[in-house]
Amino acid sequence: MHGSLAWTLGAFVIALGILIVVHELGHYLVARFVGVKVLRFSVGFGKPLVSRRFGPDGTEWALAAFPLGGYVKMLDEREGPVAPEEAHRAFNRQSVGRRALVVLAGPSANLLLAVLLYALLFVIGVDELRPILGTPPAASAAARAGIENGELVRSVSGNPITTLTDLRWELMRSVLDHQAVELELENLRGEISFRKLDTSEIDVDQLDSDFARKLGLGIFTPRIRPVIGKIRPGSAAETAGIQVGDEIVAVEGRPISSWSELVEIIVEAPGKPLALTIRRDARSLALEVVPRGEEAAGRTIGRIGVEPRHDPEARKQLVVHLRLGPIDAFARAFRLTWDTSILSVRMIGRMLTGQLSWKNISGPVTIADYAGQSAQLGLGHYLKFLALISISLGVLNLLPIPVLDGGHLLYYFAELIKGGPLSERVMEIGQQIGLGLLILLMVFAFYNDINRLVSG
Repeated sequence: MHGSLAWTLGAFVIALGILIVVHELGHYLVARFVGVKVLRFSVGFGKPLVSRRFGPDGTEWALAAFPLGGYVKMLDEREGPVAPEEAHRAFNRQSVGRRALVVLAGPSANLLLAVLLYALLFVIGVDELRPILGTPPAASAAARAGIENGELVRSVSGNPITTLTDLRWELMRSVLDHQAVELELENLRGEISFRKLDTSEIDVDQLDSDFARKLGLGIFTPRIRPVIGKIRPGSAAETAGIQVGDEIVAVEGRPISSWSELVEIIVEAPGKPLALTIRRDARSLALEVVPRGEEAAGRTIGRIGVEPRHDPEARKQLVVHLRLGPIDAFARAFRLTWDTSILSVRMIGRMLTGQLSWKNISGPVTIADYAGQSAQLGLGHYLKFLALISISLGVLNLLPIPVLDGGHLLYYFAELIKGGPLSERVMEIGQQIGLGLLILLMVFAFYNDINRLVSG
């Protein structure tokens, strides 16, 4: 198996396993807390491949054949006979409040996991790109706003900005609300200015691409020598024989003096052979590399799979090390999880009302790809990916769709209004509708995955 594919599958399986276990563990712990007997804790659906019984109630802990999910089976008179002496421990005998707590515990566990992961990262310390802007393209919204090369974004509409990620989140919210934003900027001379940026030209369907660049907000690039610092395994660069430490001095006979010049040429040449002149150990070599086409921001660009050699001064200029004390870390983690959850709900709402394309839904193939990419970038990136997917899973399960946890909460709310449980027929119809919606959602997700693969 190709190393990159094995890495991707491994990262995906680990992420999926963690998210499923945490979700079902939430259900399990709260069920036990309110006195419900748990018969089975299963990771995966279908026939158990491995199972063991242990714990006070002899709960069966199983690993099943179909891994995309899991469940906790509780004692329930609707699913089989219950001994009279254990009837008080049946799930269906519990009050609406207790049943709601058990159901709510799964999604809550995923959201709590996100808070813990973010807090851990903030306590350990994470490196983030500073929100320093590059020269905007002519006629772009950023150019019309008067933004200059090297300006640091200090706040967006009064909200303080520390990292490039903060900037993207604030801009995303503004695009969803079709609002102009006011940027507080600090230039290279330390002077403060305020600029109005119009985001109305960005459609909400473009939020899955590099919408910031469409506004003209590129990243400031310091002058870095075109010396190879890292080569991705299996990349076009490795195939061409490029080595770490090589300096690219010319491409197609054109002299190269900075990394940005090299990137500009490669990006515009997907699938086109490029003649490179390389300096290696005081020797001049000629190599040929063919950039591979990759889809980015709605177009195909060339990549050869290399990174520049570490430049301490450039890194110091571009990167901020964000490290917080435990209290501040948890506060920031909670706020980030809350903001991400609300944004997810808003985007789902816009998809349901037709204001946002369903192409924004990702399936397991895309998620696996992101898992592999983030794992290769390092543990910090992988944990951030895990936190984001955990939030998505928590929010998705809270949707009021029968079959999902949110659908059960909807049943309990109806039970409170009605003054008694819903009929089995009503619940059966609801389950069929919910299953149909879930299948439709999976079809869209797989279609989008396949479409992304076909388009590169």
